[in-house]
Amino acid sequence: MPRVPIAELTQLATAALARAGASAAMAQSTARCLVAADAQGLPTHGVARVPNYCIHLRTGRVDGKAVARVARDAGGAVMIDAADGLAFPAIDLAVAECIGRARHHGVAFAGVANSHHSGALGILLEPIAAAGMAGLAFSNAAAAIVPAGGRHPVFGTNPVAAIFPRRDGEPLVVDLSLTQVTRGEIMLRQKRGEAIPAGWGCDAEGNPTTDADRILLGGSLNAVGGTKGTMLALAVELLCCAVVGGTLSHRIRGLAADEGPPLRTGQAFLAIDPAALAGRDTYLERVETLSAEMLKDEGVRLPGARRVALRREAEARGVEVEDGVLAALRGLTKPD
Repeated sequence: MPRVPIAELTQLATAALARAGASAAMAQSTARCLVAADAQGLPTHGVARVPNYCIHLRTGRVDGKAVARVARDAGGAVMIDAADGLAFPAIDLAVAECIGRARHHGVAFAGVANSHHSGALGILLEPIAAAGMAGLAFSNAAAAIVPAGGRHPVFGTNPVAAIFPRRDGEPLVVDLSLTQVTRGEIMLRQKRGEAIPAGWGCDAEGNPTTDADRILLGGSLNAVGGTKGTMLALAVELLCCAVVGGTLSHRIRGLAADEGPPLRTGQAFLAIDPAALAGRDTYLERVETLSAEMLKDEGVRLPGARRVALRREAEARGVEVEDGVLAALRGLTKPD
C-alpha cells in the first residue's frame, strides 16, 4: 500500500473537493479532518469519503458555497447552522464557540443542524483538549439500528466521542459508533467484494447476513451491547434531532445515495472546564491516577494511544492509502 505525505494527501483531497464545487474554506477544513482520520488509522472516515462527498457536491445534496453561522446565541448554549454544507466548517465553528463560552461559563453546549457526515468525532474534539477542557460529541446519521423488538432501522449509527486532556501525555480519547462496526467499514468491504463476519448486520427482512450489499440496501447494523446499545442510540437520536434539530435518522436518505435532498443531520458538542468544578489540579491528579492504575496490567493500552502512534508514523513516513482510493482522488482533480 503506497504512503503519501500528509501535506500532499491534504492538497490532493482539497483540490478534488474544490473541483467538485466546495469553497476553498470548506474544501480545506474537510480535507484536513479526513486526512487526520487516515493518519490515525481510521480509513473508513478518511479520504475514501472524498468521491462520495464530491458526488453530493455535484448533485446538490451538499451546497459547496454554504457558510456556517451562529443561528441562535444563549450564553452557554449556541446553535450553529451548517446551511447544507459539508459538516466540517460548521463543526470547526461549533468547537471554537464551545471553547470560548466554556472559559466564561465553565461549560458550553453547541448544536449543529442542517449538517452532513461528521467523520471521526474524536478528532474533532482535539481543540477542546488542547484548551485544557473535557469534551463530548454526538451525531446522528441515516437509519441503521432497529429498535428492540422491531424489524426496520430507525436510529442512526449515532457515534459518540469523549476526550480528556492529561497533565503531560496525549489526551484520552473514546470514539465509537453504537453499531458493531461503522457503516463505512461495510462500504469498504463492499468495494473490495469481501464478505463480512456474521453478527454485524441483517438484510431488509431482518435476517442475519454476511452480504454487504444486503445490509446497505435497506438492511440494518447490529447495535453494540444489544438492547442497551439500542437505548443509547435512542438517547443520541433525541439529543441530535429533538434538542438540536437535525433530521430524524429514518427520514434521511443515506450517504451512499448519489441524489436526493441534503442529509441535514445534527451534531452536538459539549466542552467542560474542570477549573469550574473539581478544579484543574484535582482533575489532572484523578486522570493520571486512573491512567496509572489501568496500566498496571500488562497489555492495557490507554484509549487514543494507538491513534497517536499511527499519527506519528504517518507524520514521519506518510499516510497509507489504498491504490484504488489514491487513483480515484487523482482522477477527481483532472480536467473533465
